[in-house]
Amino acid sequence: MNRLRCMVSTIVLFCAVGFAQEQWVKPGANLVLDGIPPIPQEIADAVARYTEFRSAGLQSWHPTEREMLISTRFGDAVQIHHVKMPGGARTQLTFFRERVGGASFNPKSPSYFVFSKDVGGGEWYQNYRYDLESGTIRLLTDGKSRNSLGTWSRDGSFMAYTSTRRNGKDVDLYIINPADPSSDRLLAENAGGGWFPADWSPDGKSIAVIEYVSINESYVWLFDSRTGARSLITPKNTEVQIAYSGVEFSRDGRGLYLTTDKDSEFRRLAYYDLASKDLTFLTSHISWDIDSFEQSPDGKVIAFVVNEDGIGKLRLMDAVSRKELSVPALPTGIVSGLEWHPSSKELGFNLTSTQSATDVYSLTLSSEKIERWTFSETGGLNTSRFPDAELIKWKSFDGRMISGFLYRPPSTFTGKRPVIVSIHGGPEGQARPGFLGRNAYYLNELGIVLITPNIRGSSGYGKTFLKLDNGYKREDSYKDIAALLDWIKQQPDLDGDRIMVTGGSYGGHATLAVATHYSDKIRCAVDVVGMSNLVTFLERTESYRRDLRRVEYGDERDPGMRKYLESIAPMNRLDKLTKPLFVIQGKNDPRVPAFESEQIVAALKKRSTPVWYLLANDEGHGFSKKTNQDFQFYATIMFVREFLIK
Repeated sequence: MNRLRCMVSTIVLFCAVGFAQEQWVKPGANLVLDGIPPIPQEIADAVARYTEFRSAGLQSWHPTEREMLISTRFGDAVQIHHVKMPGGARTQLTFFRERVGGASFNPKSPSYFVFSKDVGGGEWYQNYRYDLESGTIRLLTDGKSRNSLGTWSRDGSFMAYTSTRRNGKDVDLYIINPADPSSDRLLAENAGGGWFPADWSPDGKSIAVIEYVSINESYVWLFDSRTGARSLITPKNTEVQIAYSGVEFSRDGRGLYLTTDKDSEFRRLAYYDLASKDLTFLTSHISWDIDSFEQSPDGKVIAFVVNEDGIGKLRLMDAVSRKELSVPALPTGIVSGLEWHPSSKELGFNLTSTQSATDVYSLTLSSEKIERWTFSETGGLNTSRFPDAELIKWKSFDGRMISGFLYRPPSTFTGKRPVIVSIHGGPEGQARPGFLGRNAYYLNELGIVLITPNIRGSSGYGKTFLKLDNGYKREDSYKDIAALLDWIKQQPDLDGDRIMVTGGSYGGHATLAVATHYSDKIRCAVDVVGMSNLVTFLERTESYRRDLRRVEYGDERDPGMRKYLESIAPMNRLDKLTKPLFVIQGKNDPRVPAFESEQIVAALKKRSTPVWYLLANDEGHGFSKKTNQDFQFYATIMFVREFLIK
């Protein structure tokens, strides 16, 4: 009898333990939680459909067939897939635990493509060759340094790419024939971390290379592909900063197409004649930035994307007459990833909108026919019901008008609604009306309003606006958000007493700045890989990017600038932070080291300020693996329920 009772008790205990375990979400062994209470399983169940959104991006056209490589995720991380026709099956080619970055076919040979991959989010990218017939994969780089994917010569014989392998800091120019890895050679040593090979001349003798100093300042060089000798195409002006990007040789090799803000607030498409050195502007009639462009292989048509108040619109230009061509209507959204088929008959691109995740499309020039190549899953949700973005504007402390986008929950939610203010990174980024993805849960299921501001320093609004937060002007961008918080309080349908600020990278820094400068205006905050002190950040971010960031934030080695940055640092204003904070960090982040999160979490715990901390040991600058993203989402929802909605 006693033995029977013991068995019954054991069974009851086992069932009770098993039942209890089923009530909580179990974090992966790679995640470190500090201060985060157990997450109820009901949260994971409730949000499940919102975690199953997929997207797809065009990587490369097949060199001879009407087929393409795309990137999408079916497992835990984004991989490369092969698609043979519009709407065709997505055949997975790479199978790694880590995400795969870009991929590019050899432009003359369909036998292989080259792709890029890092480990654990560390951004020490390596290049690999994938052989289609055998499925074998060959490492092309040294396995240790940071390498760019590079650009192909027109005949497919070589790729030009950059690498930090010489000293870990400077980005040098290399050349390789991927079919023969032993051909890899250093072409030229460079000083600094902002060098990018842009294009090869048609005869293969020259490589156009961009030297990036800051978003406001860059230069175009030509490198001899045999000797590495270089010549500066765009002269340096110590008085006026000029930005150049997207450089391509014309098909006759006589000039370069590029975008530049020279003599303009916005980036215009231009043509540089190599013989006369004359620069001709092609889009002066457009008072917006040209985001990107791509010349057709036959040189007859130039496709380009105009950033019109955040909307990315596709346009076409006849390269001879330089007159715009008709373009069939596309859904309002953001066009990106322009890629011409080698035949010049078809243009591939990505398109995203508030109602659709990023998918791949193509435009056939002769018929003006638009075809959709990928149909990414939406977790069974009807995304056509997702709200459109509303453009809003408010006046900041100095009278300047600041803009952003507002997303409203369904009308079934009545009364004043709580608000999440989500600040973009960069800081030279831009909040644009794209697909909300998981964020749609906050609107559709919790009735929260989402606002994405474009504070000073954001791109897309002219180079003057872009510079308004540099150096000693850093606090002015914080004040733009403070003005938004005041604007929210004045709106009859928004609850100014229930506001949460959040953001990633620089957006995380801005979140911490608002939480410490204007704690009385918010209810709580979520910081994702944000800098808690710009001084310690600049001292610890990877050496290849340190000088690039100093241009934006100021040089911490200068005593005056160091004093200023210390005075505004969230780490040094923690006595002002009284509201709950959730901090999220990847251990391997090369941009914003984990130290930035660790120091603020440790300090707040000593002060007994409510703080949650989530660290992923296998991630870098933000979470890329779905299982980690899911847990972050569950925890954030619980934080929102507890500290914003209650």
